Amino acid sequence: MKKIIGRKEKIAIPEWGLKEVTAKIDTGAYTSSIHCSFLEVKQEDGEEVLYIKVLDPSHKKYKDKLLCIRDFTQKKVRNSFGQEEVRYKVSTKVLMFGEEFEAEFTLTDRSKMRSPILLGRKLLNGRFIVDVQEINLSKKSKQ
Repeated sequence: MKKIIGRKEKIAIPEWGLKEVTAKIDTGAYTSSIHCSFLEVKQEDGEEVLYIKVLDPSHKKYKDKLLCIRDFTQKKVRNSFGQEEVRYKVSTKVLMFGEEFEAEFTLTDRSKMRSPILLGRKLLNGRFIVDVQEINLSKKSKQ
């Protein structure tokens, strides 16, 4: 059964050490995205390895944790200004309503946006119905 979520929700990304980070629900975006304050690709033992830091140092949930990702791809996306850009895409587990599921995120600079995380249709489809009058229903369901 699909759960009802609001226009903003608190999510956790356990593998990255993030808990109760606000994510904006964006039914206009296909893929979810997350703000990256640091991103570097290195060659190690003949393979490319992606090193990232998510969120911004000014964000209260920022962990200053360098994440090492070996399984990633690149994807062409149209940004909020309508321009095409190539972004790195990674998969990780997301926790909402006490359930964990796999989600894909593109990595981008969202420092000028209010929300560091956007949840797009690919993550929402088949799981959630959006009620734009509500916020943080996943958090309220725990209480």
